[in-house]
Amino acid sequence: MGLERKLRLFIYARIVVSFLFLASTVLLNYQDLTSAEGHLQSGLIRLMAFSFLFSLCCLLFLRLQRYHAFIAYLQTIWDLLFVTVLLLFTNGILSPYSFLYLLSIMSAGLLLGGRQALYAASLCSILYGSIIDLQYFGLLASIGLSRSDAQQLGASHIFYTIFFNLMGFYLTALITSFLSARARESEEALREKTVNYDELERLSTSIVSNLESGLLTITPAGRIRVFNRYAETITGMTQTDAYNSRLVDIFPALADIAGHMDSRMDGEFEYELPSGETMTLGYNAVSFCDSQGVSAGAIVNFKDLTSMKRMETALKRADRLAALGEVSARMAHEIRNPLAAMSGSVQMLAEHGSVSEDDQRLLKIVLREAERLNGLITDFLAYARPSSPCKERFELRPLVEDLIMLLSSDSHFRAVSFRNLVAAHILIQADINQLRQVLLNLFRNSAEAMPEGGVVGIESRFQLSGADGFNKTPAAVITVTDSGCGIDSTTAAHLFEPFWTTKAEGSGLGLAVTYRIIEAHGGTITVESPPEGGCRFTIMLPV
Repeated sequence: MGLERKLRLFIYARIVVSFLFLASTVLLNYQDLTSAEGHLQSGLIRLMAFSFLFSLCCLLFLRLQRYHAFIAYLQTIWDLLFVTVLLLFTNGILSPYSFLYLLSIMSAGLLLGGRQALYAASLCSILYGSIIDLQYFGLLASIGLSRSDAQQLGASHIFYTIFFNLMGFYLTALITSFLSARARESEEALREKTVNYDELERLSTSIVSNLESGLLTITPAGRIRVFNRYAETITGMTQTDAYNSRLVDIFPALADIAGHMDSRMDGEFEYELPSGETMTLGYNAVSFCDSQGVSAGAIVNFKDLTSMKRMETALKRADRLAALGEVSARMAHEIRNPLAAMSGSVQMLAEHGSVSEDDQRLLKIVLREAERLNGLITDFLAYARPSSPCKERFELRPLVEDLIMLLSSDSHFRAVSFRNLVAAHILIQADINQLRQVLLNLFRNSAEAMPEGGVVGIESRFQLSGADGFNKTPAAVITVTDSGCGIDSTTAAHLFEPFWTTKAEGSGLGLAVTYRIIEAHGGTITVESPPEGGCRFTIMLPV
């Protein structure tokens, strides 16, 4: 307990005690008032009034911290003087209020310490002994203390009265000193413990708040208590919003945790963000107990595994492509050499005049298929051994306008209309030729998905990408949306794989090459069917 608080308590206690003593004195000793007793009563009233005024002034000065020690000494001195004057007003040796010296000694010990308590006991002994002796020898008759009252008790009684009071004063001082020292030690120990607990609380709060994973605790009833910052970022809810909410209302896939708190649980589940994006979260849950060993709930830790899953998929694809790249050059060389010989021979035969018209038609089919095979090998090489992008900074909108103008004369795009919604200020850092090839592949894919015609929309924006909580980075987002028949989840899962196609005459390499180009730029490309229909390709390129 601080010194200021102790002083306040003692001042309040003095006000209450002074009032009670005043009331009791008036009731017990002044029922039949004489002129002398009226004088004494007037003196007591002045003493009590001064005590109230003194206490009020001390309360006002307590606001000034530098005067606290001075006020503490002043309180002790005033208590001793107050009790002394009270004894003089209430018959000295016959006064019932001599025990108040004990309270003065105790207050000195608690406010100032053990040594000051002994000093106060010595002062009490001197003051009390002086009052008794002076009254015994008649030196206080002028203030109303009768000598006969003291002499009637006898010298022996007075001696024992002084002796026992002195013993009481010093014993009180010693006991108060001991208790004050123990109380101070206990307060210091408690303060150290409190500081340690405060530090631990701040440390644990800081750790929980800044974890790079979600952390929440639930009660046995499945109600959320702790909800850290990562969880707030994932769900879009604050700690205040999530507090006392049911876990199943926020994470429906974790409904089983509340019913199996006696065992450890882990696994993965899909979580749909408020934006509509779906991410994969891995979690583990373990129960915890209170100080009595009773189950108090469970701790649930979860982490966004979306990037990791994508990385695993990319690594598997990279492993396949690594093996494919090793044999691609040899295969292309081994296929192109005989293919070139076959094409040359067929051309020589076709130019020979003795070949019939039917044979000429067959030779043209062979040449056409040879050219098709050569194009397939070229696309295959572009996919298996893509060239490193030569990145430069350029505006996206003029590139899209040039491509739309180029395709306007293509017969495949006669029934297709384009909507260029790319803002004029969007700057992209990429290989302009490779990005042109990507957009051409997507436009052709959209046109083939709309044989009866439709609309292709191109948009772009900047946003923070990534699913690692606080480690989000800015990225340029390009979307190509058509109004075709859409795409199902099975097709979307295989759409970027080489040689996988749903078209009768498709090679299955156009979107695969597109994927490799975006991958070489450090970006991502995804496909989905929006609620309004059609198909949407989303490209994200790091800024």
